[in-house]
Amino acid sequence: MPISKNETQQLRVGRLLKAHGLKGAIKLELFTDDPARRFVPGAVFTLQVPTSSPWHGKTLELIELKWFNSHAVGFFKGVPDRTAAEGLVKAILWIDQDSDEQSAEEDAWFDHQLVGLDVIRDGEKIGVVRQVNHMPAQDLLVIEQASGEVLVPFVKAIIPAVDIVAGTMTITPPPGLLEELPESDDDEEAPTQESSPEDTPAE
Repeated sequence: MPISKNETQQLRVGRLLKAHGLKGAIKLELFTDDPARRFVPGAVFTLQVPTSSPWHGKTLELIELKWFNSHAVGFFKGVPDRTAAEGLVKAILWIDQDSDEQSAEEDAWFDHQLVGLDVIRDGEKIGVVRQVNHMPAQDLLVIEQASGEVLVPFVKAIIPAVDIVAGTMTITPPPGLLEELPESDDDEEAPTQESSPEDTPAE
């Protein structure tokens, strides 16, 4: 179904790393090249947290973003102390964005822009992106090949280029990521020879 121009999509903009100080501040890892635009006072973020978390299904409102030794540190409404801040560690922050809004950020895409892209390796199509999984450590792409589905880390070293207009994603996987590694001859065990009474030297 075509996406209407006013339909809202979710954009991942950061991850909460660890508590900072005693007043509820939290150090952030930013996934945006424009924090001044995304992290303004009053900005409201959707939280990706485990279902067991008391923050599951809730939003988080930013009071202020500060910088300490080149690290982004956020102060949020409803997070008054270090204990509350520690309960949000590893949470991923999402914002709503209109699907027709052009992102000014490099290497930032909506999930729906990535799903369906042809995966190109050495100039040849090897599969199609079927899903994007957002994990605490990194994003994983579900790529469907003729042999089945594989999970590929969505990092620059492995996915150096994404061309939404062309509908392609270039992949340079390390050996063994997309196929089984050939067995080394050195790993093959030599057949064990059992001795028989006839082989035992006479005393």
